[in-house]
Amino acid sequence: MIADLEARILALIDGMVEHASDDELFAGGYLRGHLTLAVAEAEALNEQTSAALDRLVRSGLQKAIGNGELSPPDQVLVLSLWQKLYELANA
Repeated sequence: MIADLEARILALIDGMVEHASDDELFAGGYLRGHLTLAVAEAEALNEQTSAALDRLVRSGLQKAIGNGELSPPDQVLVLSLWQKLYELANA
């Protein structure tokens, strides 16, 4: 389940390339890394639900924000893109 969801989200990110703004491309690339880490963590924890993946990605993003990796505008951009991608992939 997690691998299928990951594949759908990555395909959505790839599909953005031709029409996305520079900010959206940044957010998509940033999310790729967090998604990959979250999938690996989910597999290690034997959690295979989409809700678990969402929780792990959001947790990773919150850690990154806490470490000062994203400016406030980038935080909004990345978190909103994650929400959009997650919803589209689960539709």
